[in-house]
Amino acid sequence: MVRPCGLLTDQKKPVPLKSISVTLTISEFVAGVSATLNYENEEKVPLEVVFVFPVDEDSAVYSFEAMVDGKKIVAELQDKNEARTSYENAISQGHQAFLLEEDDSSRDVFCCNLGNLPPGSKAALSLKYVQELPLEADGALRYVLPAVLNPRYQLSGGPEGSCLTMKTPVVPVEDLSYTLSMDATITSQHGIERVQCNCPLSATEYLGDKTSAQISLADGHKFDRDVELLIYYREVHTPSVAVEMGKPATKPDCLMGDPSAMVSFYPNIPEAQSPITCGEFIFLMDRSGSMGCPMSNQDKSQLRIEAAKETLIWLLKSLPIGCYFNIYGFGSSYEAFFQNSVKYTQDTMEEALRRVKLMQADLGGTEILAPLKNIYSAASIPGHPLQLFVFTDGEVDDTFSVIREVKSNGLRHRCFSFGIGEGASTSLIKGIARVSGGTAEFITGEERMQSKALRALKRSLQPVVEDVSLGWNLPPGLAAKMLSPEPTVIFRGQRLIIYAQLTGKMPPAESTGEVCLKYTLQGKSFENKVIFSLQPKFDANFTVHRLAAKSFLQTKDMGFTDTPANDKKDVLKVSIECGVISSHTAFIAINKDLNKPVQGPLVHRDIPRPALCYSAIPALAGGGPANHSALGFGLMKCMSPAKPRPLRGGALAMASAHFSINLTNLETNHTDDHLVQLISLQNADGSWCLSEGLAVVLGMSLEDILAALPIKGADSSGWATVLAVLWLHDNCKDMKCEWELLERKAVAWIHTHAGSVMHALVKAAVDFLKSSADPAIFAP
Repeated sequence: MVRPCGLLTDQKKPVPLKSISVTLTISEFVAGVSATLNYENEEKVPLEVVFVFPVDEDSAVYSFEAMVDGKKIVAELQDKNEARTSYENAISQGHQAFLLEEDDSSRDVFCCNLGNLPPGSKAALSLKYVQELPLEADGALRYVLPAVLNPRYQLSGGPEGSCLTMKTPVVPVEDLSYTLSMDATITSQHGIERVQCNCPLSATEYLGDKTSAQISLADGHKFDRDVELLIYYREVHTPSVAVEMGKPATKPDCLMGDPSAMVSFYPNIPEAQSPITCGEFIFLMDRSGSMGCPMSNQDKSQLRIEAAKETLIWLLKSLPIGCYFNIYGFGSSYEAFFQNSVKYTQDTMEEALRRVKLMQADLGGTEILAPLKNIYSAASIPGHPLQLFVFTDGEVDDTFSVIREVKSNGLRHRCFSFGIGEGASTSLIKGIARVSGGTAEFITGEERMQSKALRALKRSLQPVVEDVSLGWNLPPGLAAKMLSPEPTVIFRGQRLIIYAQLTGKMPPAESTGEVCLKYTLQGKSFENKVIFSLQPKFDANFTVHRLAAKSFLQTKDMGFTDTPANDKKDVLKVSIECGVISSHTAFIAINKDLNKPVQGPLVHRDIPRPALCYSAIPALAGGGPANHSALGFGLMKCMSPAKPRPLRGGALAMASAHFSINLTNLETNHTDDHLVQLISLQNADGSWCLSEGLAVVLGMSLEDILAALPIKGADSSGWATVLAVLWLHDNCKDMKCEWELLERKAVAWIHTHAGSVMHALVKAAVDFLKSSADPAIFAP
């Protein structure tokens, strides 16, 4: 199943889109967005059009309206089945009608039907939503304006989506007829350090001691990529509680009638000195045809599959000795490196590396459900909890089925998910991480997959935070009703956001409340407290209430067809009361004020859509001809030609022998990336052997390195390992997050195998390499 993007006719014929204008307001870590898409029917016949667009999974969409020929039509949120019936009845009677619904199978795809757009009419479709902004590792808050909606492959036996396959002519991106504008206002009481964007900006204006900033996209921008902002505040780790006033004239027992509280914690969890060395680590890697696309639109951008292979090498080298692991590749079918997870040794690591080098983007579509079920069907390994790492460009059609499968196994594992490239499904990537207590990351533009994957691996190796609880100390007569799930997993360096409904009698304005987060780590108890004012503030958009409702809906809403009956009742109640759309509700508006019903049959027209790049459309292995559609508002997806699948049986041995030659070439200067080369040479136990490949990385001859060995007859591996660690610090210090774990293994190996001569080796190595690294890096 492929989902197009943009305003399309019911037969998937585009309607001219003139411009897209976005007004963005960011206050601290919350964004409010108003997006307007301006269209014009230049034909002489009436049209029914369908607007399909991506929205981030965490967005609470609470308003939809249309301005048609100067008349404003505001939609009402209703039960989805009733809204659909009302829309069909209105259209059949010649009335103008609008229907906005969240896709039945995915939270990040929306569809709007505009029925009976008369000839010569102009339509401006506007929606509003609010969302939390995720916190990046470097302290930045990240806002993404989604532009890219990749094709979604239909799962075998999965439900039909609301949008059908379409094929339209494509044109070069420079021939686009529509424009994008975005104006943003950013405010923070702590001050703004800087704002970065992946697209050209006009001049950024800072106001009031840099507590406010105004930015705009530069003229001439086209929707050829997601627009990403990175906002750096002077202080982002301050715990806070925001209390928002309820909606006047609303019954107090409903969510909108009572005040709501938004609590943000930044737990100061210490890094464990002795990370865990057990665990079963399974890496599930997307090998669908789309993984043959570049990571970004930048020149010489690395292919997704190549970045994925490099990342797997990093991960394999960083695993602890004694754990278990396996690697799966999936597309229309799936393949596992080993029949069952195997113990991590030098032999199993080398075998896995050989298979990684053979991986290609050759498995067709994106059907992730089957390999997940296979992984979960295997017996658990006693003493080795399962840690699942999922890498995909996120093009699964029925994301709710996948999320349900992960959730049903949530108690036995954690899932760390990674969305690769523009347009990865935020619903899939965030959903599977949320229901399993893991984390979600997105890799776009020039970001390195390796750094984000290794950060997640490091988190998975930290001891589990236990006994997490949240306690409230409020005045008599006032209680906090949790709207978010009780926190059970907390990772070091993460922000924790919790929503609650304050019920009962609000105390006098000067009163305060207290909320306390408690947890245990390695037998030690910790707590974080925040004292806050109980004087609620008024917000016309009811931002905290909408976000609280969204948090509740994400917990209960598991899709249009499969949400349990009791949960569906709660979903409908909260969704309609708070005006936040769900998979069970839809916005509906009917314009009955026209002088007469629109006359004549609806007619459809195609207009060309832009292509990001030109490539032969391949036949996908196992999946038949490729279905392609727009990236964003009409951008053609680029896929590499399908390649032969990896050989099996005896042929695999021949392929492995061929690979051994390639690996030898890699280790002897047939690559420009010395970091990749050095990491490829490391052994599973953390050591390096003194070899020609290492000499190439160090830029010295093997003879000179041997001659500099300070203790004649000493094990050359200890000497080689010390030299390799120093080289990392001298040459790749800014990428430490990527090699920190494998360095930790190397230092531990040195203490075990070269402890008596370590100081002599380190001193000699520092002099030999003229290293600026502090010898203290070898401390235990």
